[in-house]
Amino acid sequence: MDKRTELEQLGEFGLIERLNPKRRIINTSTLFGIGDDCAAMTYGDKVTLVSSDCLVEGIHFDMVYTPLRHLGYKAAVSNFSDIYACNGRPAQLLVTLAVSNRYSVEALEELYEGLNLACEKYGVDLVGGDTSSSNGGMFLSLTAMGECDKDKVVRRNGAKVHDLICVSGDLGAAYAGLLVLQREKAVFMANPASQPDLSDYQYIIERHLKPEARKDIVQWLSDNSILPSAMIDVSDGLASEALHICKQSNVGCELYYDKIPVDYETIRTLEEFNIVADTGALNGGEDYELLFTISQSDYEKVKTNKNISVIGHITDQSQGCNLVTPQNTTIELKAQGFNHYKKQ
Repeated sequence: MDKRTELEQLGEFGLIERLNPKRRIINTSTLFGIGDDCAAMTYGDKVTLVSSDCLVEGIHFDMVYTPLRHLGYKAAVSNFSDIYACNGRPAQLLVTLAVSNRYSVEALEELYEGLNLACEKYGVDLVGGDTSSSNGGMFLSLTAMGECDKDKVVRRNGAKVHDLICVSGDLGAAYAGLLVLQREKAVFMANPASQPDLSDYQYIIERHLKPEARKDIVQWLSDNSILPSAMIDVSDGLASEALHICKQSNVGCELYYDKIPVDYETIRTLEEFNIVADTGALNGGEDYELLFTISQSDYEKVKTNKNISVIGHITDQSQGCNLVTPQNTTIELKAQGFNHYKKQ
């Protein structure tokens, strides 16, 4: 009998590697494909960037606490974030939607209000897609397309020893917001008459339900003549994304525990769940901040931007990937984020 490998043994990224071994590029227009936030094709003087993402009801979102406008907005923004992570500008969006008949036309109009709002804010055209019926709730598949100058495309594989590791904004907020929403759902399911009071959690809930892509950071880097050596968006947690860059670049890293930016509301909320704040920041995901590496010569510029934190540096691959504690001890950096294929 042939050996059976369970999906949970590989997880999402292991499965991607298993199904997509390194392939020979056939078309001269293909610049790079699987392994980065986007695929890239060259046509003329510009590079065309393409990224796709799917969202499945019950896996990626829960309709008990997810307004449809917010879902549409978040679905679009998460794709735009991939384009920005390659230092590009999103320009077009395709949306494929499969829904069951329990959704009304008015409900789907709300979903598209969110999609259209995101497109208007980020200067993107919603140019097409497909619709279908579904036997099990809602399924969304989005493809974003953008562009970038050939000499400005940033991948995950360019980090060099001694480069500084930077991250935009703060981390862990989206995860903290999710925990609050899940807790309030449990209370509601036990007592439908209960009314949640979310006034103390507005920032983190917004970070989960209606995140923003860091267009401003990409623009600031360009305005200040800084081209990151590697970049990725933080959709699966800081630890996971740092490991992706290190693996693709064949380097190691040191991240400093006390340099990881975490908002006070995130810290307070995670403490309610007995979770150390930096653990949530390292493994929470869906923050859609940008993690990138820069030359040390760009430090004087970066330190002036309060929305960017320097959290570590790149080391030789032989030194591994490590987290440095405030006591100056090192811990191996491991990704402990969500496993899509873990058996429940």
